[in-house]
Amino acid sequence: MISLQDIGFHFGGRYLYKDVNWQIFEGQRIGLVGLNGAGKSTLLRIIAGDYTPSEGILNKSNDCTIGFLNQDLLSLEYSLSIYEVALEAFSDVIKLEEELHALYTKLETDSSEEILTRLGDVQHRFESLNGYNIKHKTEEVLEGLGFATKDLQRPFSEFSGGWRMRVLLAKILLRQPRLLLLDEPTNHLDLPSIMWLEEYLQNYKGAVIVVSHDRYFLDRMVNHIAEISYGKFYLYPGNYSFYLSSKEEREDLQQRQFENQQQFIKQQERFIERFKAKASKATQAQSRMKLLDKLERIEAIENPESKINLDFKVKQHSGKVLKRFHNLSKSYGDNIILQNAEGAINRGDKIALIGANGKGKTTLLRILAGEESYSGQVETGHNVIKSFYAQHQLEALNVNNAILQELDSMGTAKTEMELRTVLGCFLFTGDDVFKKIKILSGGEKARVALSKCLIQEANFLLLDEPTNHLDMQSTDILVQALNNYTGTAIFVSHDRHFITRVANKIWWIEDHQLKEYLGSYAEYKYWEENIREKSNTQNTTKTENISKPKENINTDNTAKDLLNEKKKLEKKLAEFESELERLKSEKANIEKWLSTPENLIHEGEMLEKSNYYKKLEVEISQAAQEYEKVFETLLTFE
Repeated sequence: MISLQDIGFHFGGRYLYKDVNWQIFEGQRIGLVGLNGAGKSTLLRIIAGDYTPSEGILNKSNDCTIGFLNQDLLSLEYSLSIYEVALEAFSDVIKLEEELHALYTKLETDSSEEILTRLGDVQHRFESLNGYNIKHKTEEVLEGLGFATKDLQRPFSEFSGGWRMRVLLAKILLRQPRLLLLDEPTNHLDLPSIMWLEEYLQNYKGAVIVVSHDRYFLDRMVNHIAEISYGKFYLYPGNYSFYLSSKEEREDLQQRQFENQQQFIKQQERFIERFKAKASKATQAQSRMKLLDKLERIEAIENPESKINLDFKVKQHSGKVLKRFHNLSKSYGDNIILQNAEGAINRGDKIALIGANGKGKTTLLRILAGEESYSGQVETGHNVIKSFYAQHQLEALNVNNAILQELDSMGTAKTEMELRTVLGCFLFTGDDVFKKIKILSGGEKARVALSKCLIQEANFLLLDEPTNHLDMQSTDILVQALNNYTGTAIFVSHDRHFITRVANKIWWIEDHQLKEYLGSYAEYKYWEENIREKSNTQNTTKTENISKPKENINTDNTAKDLLNEKKKLEKKLAEFESELERLKSEKANIEKWLSTPENLIHEGEMLEKSNYYKKLEVEISQAAQEYEKVFETLLTFE
């Protein structure tokens, strides 16, 4: 479909990458990853034809159509409704439909052979393009991406940037290009829409390349990972989790090969230095010099960035109950958000508030933070010190302050080094900390506001989409910090990796009531997809209000089924473990052979072993993915 041969791109006095060789085939779903600034979006633009590479050749098959979702699309303006904008994906079909109507009108006064023939041709082409279903498809995709049916006829101009991007994503998906290029598509989606997009892309017939910081999305959607690292390009089979383990193994192997090769080179150089002047050994010395000249040098692994430990301390501990609410109600006109809701937040809770946009998640956070009116009772416990991260706090930043100065203004008595460490976690390094707030982008301002929120030593954190503007490394640092945090937190997030790693309770709003699941996100998903679905079908168990404990959700009937299912899963897990051990043992033997310096001169055998090594990697990837699926499911039974 598309071939990149020795592609290089030079920008700002340096190469982003060189010698990129990449074959993209139909059916591949590829996650493109790398540190910020590595050139991921640039590579997408090269493939799309927006940028010309500095060197190398890009070949594209004649029938390869490309759909590219990128941030530049937000500058587009339409006076049409969002439904009409999305429907433009079928412009050719719409023209045929208009011609059909015109021909039917003509037929009323002219039934000549020419008109009838043309009518038949247009009708056939219209049907072959599935023209009668385009309106249904458009509605289906827009609603899958979170739009309510009643909003489809609203003007495009009435929607915010994130919702506009959803419309443009719908338009690209409806065109069904052979290659989809998606730059951070989940940034603008809520959790149900992300899950819908996952399923849609899993069944997509063409190829997909996606840049995303959502590793859960990458794990579930992609079957290859392409990485840009320190100017080099690597391709891995499997999902993101397998890429991480494969990368570690590759780097370990490469480092051992590098060290072995350096030892081999030093041995040869010592021999050459010792015997080059002796007539009896001069020929051997010359031969070894030629060998070293031809030897393909293995590069050392770049030093990985040092790991940052970030702890959010608390000034004092709160009482056992931080917030308790009774008969809590909130509405905007006829739009009822909460009605007589009940609930409590206890010390040590890490609560993920999930669900579709528009359900009232942010409204509830604002009520708990004391920034939204309501009816009912909300009681605050003893010694509660809150810190609220919300989008409106971006306007509260002092635009004339430098970033470091803005954090220092919080009066936390932290040293400059401590403040720089916090800012470094949120992608502000070196002289970046002296940038004025007024020149920062919206995303950069959001990261400054998040940094301010997290250094206040509060014992109650309220966080609205804290990972929206963070890369994977910064998200991991935030996860680590929240897991070590001795206070209490409630957060709205659509990042399932973040939710899975942090939350010990799940909240959602349903039928104007607050619902709770006492457990991790993985357990909640299993309950939702299995037990809750069965319970609803059999009408034996209903979703409980927040006051209902988790243990009471399971019935005696489902307990027996769960035990049987657990035994089956344990048997499957043992089989996969055995197969993985066999494959990894075989792989280790190949690695040992490849790492032996004496084998470097056997080029034919080296190539054969390398190819077999790659084949083993694919087999391990497939077995590991199946193992992980079973293991994750089994965890929910513990």
